[in-house]
Amino acid sequence: MFDRRLIAHFEWPLFLLTLTLLGVGVLAVYSATYTGGPRLNPTLVRQLIWIGLGSLGMALAFGIDYHRFENWAYPLYLCTFLLLLLVPLIGSVGGGARRWIVFGPLSLQPSEFAKISLLLVLARFFHRYTPQDGYGLRDLVYPTVLVLIPAALVLLQPNLGTAASFGLLFVCLTFAAGLRWGSFALLGVISGGVLSLLWFFVMEPYQKERVLSFLDPGRDPLGTGYHVVQSKISVGSGMLWGKGFLQSTQSRLDFLPETHTDFVFAVFAEEWGFVGAAGLLVLYGLILTRLLVIAWRARERFGALLAVGAAALVFWPTLFNIGMNIGVLPVVGIPLPLVSYGGSSLLTVMLVMGLALNVSTRRAIF
Repeated sequence: MFDRRLIAHFEWPLFLLTLTLLGVGVLAVYSATYTGGPRLNPTLVRQLIWIGLGSLGMALAFGIDYHRFENWAYPLYLCTFLLLLLVPLIGSVGGGARRWIVFGPLSLQPSEFAKISLLLVLARFFHRYTPQDGYGLRDLVYPTVLVLIPAALVLLQPNLGTAASFGLLFVCLTFAAGLRWGSFALLGVISGGVLSLLWFFVMEPYQKERVLSFLDPGRDPLGTGYHVVQSKISVGSGMLWGKGFLQSTQSRLDFLPETHTDFVFAVFAEEWGFVGAAGLLVLYGLILTRLLVIAWRARERFGALLAVGAAALVFWPTLFNIGMNIGVLPVVGIPLPLVSYGGSSLLTVMLVMGLALNVSTRRAIF
């Protein structure tokens, strides 16, 4: 039977902030794909369908006692591992990469769901194995393997942005779990070496060009630097108050590519200006603050790490997406959480929001 105490202790602030960002996302996607007339375009309809599915997923992640997910962590990890293995065999190709598996009318990206399963297994590990003096590098061998397995499969797609998000999730959880400072410094040195190996042996030529164009957008303004140049023009032309809803000229005239996914922030900033963009950043800041408060107040380690992981899965994509929109980070295919058009990415974020709501609400019950 449904426990009515869940309603009495429900985490309303995080829930309402999530709904607000979803509402902003609907307006942004509608504007980015607007072609004139009152009819809803197919992209917006699909976005609304994904929000509906995400709402069901969030309700499910909230309704099941999150302690059960600790027991289901490895079966879910195995399921996403098998899905990642299937991608090269039956996956569909889009944008030069094979990342999606089609299930009837739905196209799912297993690498997004791997974020959730990876969060669960890492939180379980750090919850059940806790050295008194903190974690050393030897203690991290096993969780590192857990991260490298899906990361390697995702790099083969290729999808460097998602693989990097696995590593950043691991770093955040390790730091929150209690990494020794000496090990933290050594880990930073090792990470620098790994980045060098990625540059010389893993990154595709087009990915290297994106980094070089970020450092010097003028080297190829009509090629690899085009996205950055047009995005910065779009953001800057919004000035203080913006041009108004549906008035983004960069989007209307097709100067700005990928307006409803990677560069939806640029469209939003052009229409709503600095004030609107700052307000959007405040919303993300409030969500991150609330997630960290939930982690701080959690009664046990597993719940706290779930909330920290949820914060990481919101913070890093937000940082990278907005950073590439304003030209301070290289262009990577990472959507803006809860705002960009997206199926699997939107569903993933809503599921982790459900887990965070779960942790916060059940803190007052158990």
